[in-house]
Amino acid sequence: MAITTLGYLGVRSDRLGDWSDFAGGFLGMQKVDQAGKNLSFRMDDWKQRFVVSDEPGETLAFMGWEVDAKNDLQVYAARLEGAGTAVSLGSKELCDRRFVSELIHFDDPDGNRNELFWKPEVTKEAFVPGRAISGFNTGPLGMGHAVLHVQDATGLLPFYRDLLDFKVSDYGMTPYPMYFFHVNGRHHSFAMIGSGQTGFHHFMVEFCNLDDVGQGYDLALEAPEMIAYTLGRHTNDYATSFYTKTPSDFFIESGWGVRVIDTETWEPHETFCGPSFWGHDRPYMPQDTRQKMKDMKMAAAAEGQRTPPIVDCPWLYSELTKRK
Repeated sequence: MAITTLGYLGVRSDRLGDWSDFAGGFLGMQKVDQAGKNLSFRMDDWKQRFVVSDEPGETLAFMGWEVDAKNDLQVYAARLEGAGTAVSLGSKELCDRRFVSELIHFDDPDGNRNELFWKPEVTKEAFVPGRAISGFNTGPLGMGHAVLHVQDATGLLPFYRDLLDFKVSDYGMTPYPMYFFHVNGRHHSFAMIGSGQTGFHHFMVEFCNLDDVGQGYDLALEAPEMIAYTLGRHTNDYATSFYTKTPSDFFIESGWGVRVIDTETWEPHETFCGPSFWGHDRPYMPQDTRQKMKDMKMAAAAEGQRTPPIVDCPWLYSELTKRK
């Protein structure tokens, strides 16, 4: 029994025109449908990865997690209900809208909707990006990662770790509690930031080519008010990335070079060096919080902290060896 990938995401927004331009023209997703009050986008051979529904709220609508086998849905449903979480079976109409064979859905204790699904639909039609990119790194690693604002990260930990079997990759307690979880080799597919708020912080998409990220950054610089985090590199998953404000004001991280871990030998641990080796200045933050983040990365630089050599970065090493 296992949850294997973050398969799809949905958000609520009544700014469909802005989202069409943002997800398609800026991120490079392929818009495949605008049926009624929904926008639907592809990132690869799946029929659907990202959905924007015309509803008030401007935040996360649902996270879709793929399970390994059909029976996993019943096993997780029984476990969740045994722990007091109400679980519903997805109707045929809902499964058709999600392009999956079966699903169940439920809310976490903070009210965030999760959907567990089995057997997504794929298509033989070629993926046609909304801008000239090399594509997204998805497949067995999923569509990227999702990060939530939560009031009490430690209090929410048992729900995802013990009930849903998410594995802790690492965690930090400064400048606020943060927990990162993996469900496959991607360093994290899900994370929680104990900011004292609730709602969607960001989701991340990983591009296949660093130049796709750089060219996206050039596009964002044409409208600098879009930029939430400047270009930088994370300390835990090694992503080189930048963040932009979406039409709904939560963020999207555009990244490359995400760390792939060995899930059989990985040990969860606390981190102390802050979230970034360099860059990732946060213009939107209050100055005192922004300064704390800056102090942490400057300390990391002074200590000479670096990513490991290429041979210790399995994804990048495998990509380079394939091209020899």
